[in-house]
Amino acid sequence: MTGLADTLAQPFQFEFMRHALLIAVLVAVPTALLSCFLVLKGWSLMGDAISHAVLPGVVLAYMAGLPLAVGAFTAGMGCALAAGFLQANSRVKQDTVLGVVFSGMFGLGIVLYTRVESDVHLDHVLFGDMLGAGPRDLAEAAVTGAVVSAIILAKWRDLLLHAFDPTQARALGLPVRMLHYGLLCILSLTVVGALKAVGIVLVIAMLIAPGAIAFLLVRRFAAMLAVSVTVAVGAALLGVYLSFFIDAAPAPAVVSLMTAIFVAAFAWSKRQAGRAGRTAARAVAEPAPSALGQAPMP
Repeated sequence: MTGLADTLAQPFQFEFMRHALLIAVLVAVPTALLSCFLVLKGWSLMGDAISHAVLPGVVLAYMAGLPLAVGAFTAGMGCALAAGFLQANSRVKQDTVLGVVFSGMFGLGIVLYTRVESDVHLDHVLFGDMLGAGPRDLAEAAVTGAVVSAIILAKWRDLLLHAFDPTQARALGLPVRMLHYGLLCILSLTVVGALKAVGIVLVIAMLIAPGAIAFLLVRRFAAMLAVSVTVAVGAALLGVYLSFFIDAAPAPAVVSLMTAIFVAAFAWSKRQAGRAGRTAARAVAEPAPSALGQAPMP
């Protein structure tokens, strides 16, 4: 038993694993909260677009000697604003506009990266580097996560109404445009905060999967927020922990685990729906006992 306990506790003996577990949780909380709004509002592709569009901002920030987070946030907001302008001034639908904008900016980022000699590994930018997270990365993720989580928890009712019915939100006097662009700012900031941990490519899974899983399991939005955070934190901790034993990268392990949880939640929801349908059909086919008692005798 002692040998088994020592083996199970082995990941916690290394500082890089403790940092990876901590930054995974710091990223999981804000992305899980935001994912609920993205799922309800149908902004999954917007999250994908912003996550890919930050690459040229990262490269340009490196060339200018600025913090990478500044370049990533600027590029993300530029992508969101450009997509909004093109959608408002053309007949092209939003998903097409986002596809053109984010693929163009991602391609520009690849071109810039190949032209610049740097010690920044592209794999780390694309897929994250949890195991290389240092105290500065942890501090940035903590500040970003705290700001995003505080804003969402303080304004979640206004954001929810804006997601469901912007017309009613405007009629009630809510600042619809501020909520719209505020949500875009939060999304960009969240992508920047998750950049070090999960990278550009995998951050979209962190922004969508927790909210999608919670949407399948619960019917109240407050419960959806709680379930989303619980699932994201649990998957982050377990994924990083298991990656140590299977010798895999932590971020893909976390995303794969979230995907498995989504499949299980989907199967459970289908089973519950089928059971409810059979119960309703049985209730219609079989009269209630009171009705049988009142029926006239032949």
